[in-house]
Amino acid sequence: MNFNVTQPAIACFTKEWGFNEGDQIRIFVRYSGGGEDAFAFGIMKAAPVYPAVSVQHQNITFFIEANDLWYLDGKDLTLDCQNEEIKFVLN
Repeated sequence: MNFNVTQPAIACFTKEWGFNEGDQIRIFVRYSGGGEDAFAFGIMKAAPVYPAVSVQHQNITFFIEANDLWYLDGKDLTLDCQNEEIKFVLN
């Protein structure tokens, strides 16, 4: 399992979302309602407690807690930005 954040996503996080150097950004799984997949990713500023994976770009730490790894099911996750929106790409 690999965790990547693209340069366009980093630019979006800093310019559109207002994150700064030194911030820690948690990628987490949240309940999103019914349908084919009732879960989705969320984003929040938080300090890691039990980080399973993390990556740092421009002194911003992106991480996923151990209790959220089940959703990835061994797949790679890339955070990207398209049309000023963060996209979660699972491969």
